Amino acid sequence: MTFAIPKGPERIVCLTEEPTEILYALGEQARIVGISAYTVRPPEARQDKPIVSGFTGGSVKKIVALRPDLVIGFSDIQAELAKKLIAENLSVLIYNQRSVREILAVITDIGRLVNRSAEAEALAAGYIAGLERAAANAAHRTYRPRVYFEEWDDPMITAIEWVSELVELAGGRNVFSERARGKLARERFVSADEVANAAPDVVFASWCGKPFEPAAFRARPGFAELPAVRAGRVFEVPASIILQPGPAALTDGLAFLVRSLAEK
Repeated sequence: MTFAIPKGPERIVCLTEEPTEILYALGEQARIVGISAYTVRPPEARQDKPIVSGFTGGSVKKIVALRPDLVIGFSDIQAELAKKLIAENLSVLIYNQRSVREILAVITDIGRLVNRSAEAEALAAGYIAGLERAAANAAHRTYRPRVYFEEWDDPMITAIEWVSELVELAGGRNVFSERARGKLARERFVSADEVANAAPDVVFASWCGKPFEPAAFRARPGFAELPAVRAGRVFEVPASIILQPGPAALTDGLAFLVRSLAEK
C-alpha cells in the first residue's frame, strides 16, 4: 500500500452560489459536480453543472447519486438539508460567514481545501484592494447619506452584516447598522415606523427570490414622505450581486452601491 499527499476533494456539490464562484475563479471548476438553482455566477456554471438544490432544500437522492466527497453549504438555513446529507454518510461543510472579513476567510479556506492556497490569497488580496479603494474614496465625501437597505418586505428585514459594511464602504451610513450584526433574520426585523423615523436619504432594496415592488414600497404608511422617496433615490439591487456572501458582493455589489451613492 502506498500513500500520497491529498490534493483535496475531487467531487464537490455547492449548495449556494459563492463556493461555485470561488472555485471557478481559482480554476478548479472541474471539481464541481452539482450546484444550486440560484447560481448565476459565473453564467457557464448553469450550462456545465447539474442543479441539485434550491436554498433551503435540495434533492438528497440527486446529491447522493453524484458521489460527492464534499458538500459545501451556507448558514443555519441549510441545517436540515445538511443533517439529511450527513445521515447519508456524506462529508458536509457549512460556512456561516456574515461579515466582509469572514467572506474573505471563506475564499482562502476554500483555496486551501483544493490545494490552491496561493491563488486564493492572491484573489482575496485583489478584493481587499478594491475594498480599500472604495473606503479611501468614501473618506473624501462631503456628506454620507443615511441609507436603509431592505432584504425582505414581509416581515421587513434590514441588511445583513456584510451588506451593511459594504454600504459604509461605498460612502453611506446604514441607519440600522447595529441591527445588522444580528446573525438570525428575526434579529434584523424593522417596522415601518422605525424606517419612517430614520428618514433615510437613500433606499436600497433586494428581495431575495422575488422582484422589488416600488409602488407597494411607497404605499406603506409614511413612506411617501421619506427623503429617499421624495428625491427618487430608491434603488433595486440584484440579489445575485449583493445577497450572496462571496466575490459578487465584494465586486459588482459594492460597485452598484458606489454608483448609486455618488454625490450629485
